[in-house]
Amino acid sequence: MQMRRSFSLTMAITLCLAAGLIFIASGSADNTSKKSAAKNVTFSKDVAPIFFKNCAECHRPGESAPFSALNYKAVRPWAKSIKEKVVNRTMPPWFADPHYGEFSNNPTLTKAQIDTISAWVDGGAAEGDPKDLPPAPKFTEGWSISKPDVVIQIPEEYTYKPGVDEYQYFDVPTNFTEDKYVTMAEARPGNRKIVHHIIAFIVPPGAPNMGKMTAEQRYKAMEAQLKNSPFYRDGFLMRMKQDQPVEDDGCGPNGRRGGTDNLLVGYAPGRNADVYAPGTARKIPAGATIRFQIHYSNQTLSGSEAEKDRSMVGLVFAKEPPQRLVTTNSIGNIFFKIPAGAENHRVTACRTVKRDTTIYGLEPHMHLRGKSMEYKVFYPDGKSETLLNVPNYDFAWQTNYILKEPKRLPKGSKIMVTGYFDNSAKNKFNPDPTKEVRYGEPTYDEMMLGFLDFVSEAPPIAQVDPKILDSYTGKYEVMPNVFATVARDGNSLVVQVPLQPKLVFTPTSETRFFLANSDTDLVIVKNDKGEVVEAVIEGGRTTRAKRVKEVAASGSGQ
Repeated sequence: MQMRRSFSLTMAITLCLAAGLIFIASGSADNTSKKSAAKNVTFSKDVAPIFFKNCAECHRPGESAPFSALNYKAVRPWAKSIKEKVVNRTMPPWFADPHYGEFSNNPTLTKAQIDTISAWVDGGAAEGDPKDLPPAPKFTEGWSISKPDVVIQIPEEYTYKPGVDEYQYFDVPTNFTEDKYVTMAEARPGNRKIVHHIIAFIVPPGAPNMGKMTAEQRYKAMEAQLKNSPFYRDGFLMRMKQDQPVEDDGCGPNGRRGGTDNLLVGYAPGRNADVYAPGTARKIPAGATIRFQIHYSNQTLSGSEAEKDRSMVGLVFAKEPPQRLVTTNSIGNIFFKIPAGAENHRVTACRTVKRDTTIYGLEPHMHLRGKSMEYKVFYPDGKSETLLNVPNYDFAWQTNYILKEPKRLPKGSKIMVTGYFDNSAKNKFNPDPTKEVRYGEPTYDEMMLGFLDFVSEAPPIAQVDPKILDSYTGKYEVMPNVFATVARDGNSLVVQVPLQPKLVFTPTSETRFFLANSDTDLVIVKNDKGEVVEAVIEGGRTTRAKRVKEVAASGSGQ
């Protein structure tokens, strides 16, 4: 009996050992097979097609990325780092929540592509046969768009010395003798070390030109404009006065929003160039001026080193007038206050579209305390939809998210932008968690702006008696001692605010007028006696201007 048990035990051990050896052998063979497969993955045949499609726009000579993805020798020293960043999905940068919306500029890699890159690195990052390389993507040197038809630069080099941030403005005449329609636009910094962002605005002909003013004239004009505004000037920057009312809920009845319709193109780290959908373009009128707003920042400088910059924009024109004109505006809140130490502070802004509107692109903008942002639309029928959610906003990589299918919103739809801010010590980018934070231009203040590219459908035009239009002309007080003038031009009203472009409004009724290619309206308000008492501009924000009692000016139209 004891012998039988010993024999059984011996057999069991033998069988277990045999099974273990078989398992080890098979595992070893499997690992050998995987290593062999990894060694068969090469840059030329397997990895280059992925890099060329998803990475080369930034990873090429002359761009901001630290190496070019267009050739093996440049890529090879970065192989291990590439695998790490690709596996943890840091690269390519993309911050949109995949559960909401589809975007044509999404560079996110598939699992199969990530596995290919990992296998390539694990197998020794071999080059392979250069004959297997696909054709390299073609770029215009110095540009992401095709070769520009026109390049517009700031007039001369600007010298920036380390110290505080600066916002500088430069006006450059286009000298266009006819209207131009832009299908591609790109802003390029002349010196990436000091240029944080560029915004180029279209200033219509007839508007004040800062380029023709002396520095003293510009300063006095801007001070006069700021005197009765919510802002004060701090060196070269505008900041919110601390005594201004606080309104975190910009969707409430007292919510005040910011926005302008005359943007041309912008640059910020990570911001893609503008390539408009077929049949759409942005209009630059004949004789217009391009106004550069350039934010210079010393975050990467040290000591007393001075740097020079001459930034520019490149434009590609349509061969013929487009079917639809694109406008860029923002839905924003400028009256919020973020408490010191707040880890998840909520700020909202809303805008209801006055006309049928098609959305093409969405671009969140906040500063260093920005945590997340969401765009949500509420339709007139009671339904709602999230257009974009960016749960981990990155100030260092600001993207314009281009909708794969443009989203058409019916008149009366409300767009709600919600931003969250982390002003706590947990935010490693926070300049100072002990301070309350308000809206302002420097990066140590905050912004809450949801930009969008859109096309607004023009409403039917009404013909109004010229005598009625003439009765609306004259002066309106926008704020204490700041006056807008209203004049008639044919069947339209022309509004001029100091230091602002002229706005031409066309009637949809006797008292309501619209701004072409925009979601901005002008409303003339009368009292019970039929007297004009106020003009209201409804757009990115609502501006109310009281009529100044004087003899009405004559119209300039027929």
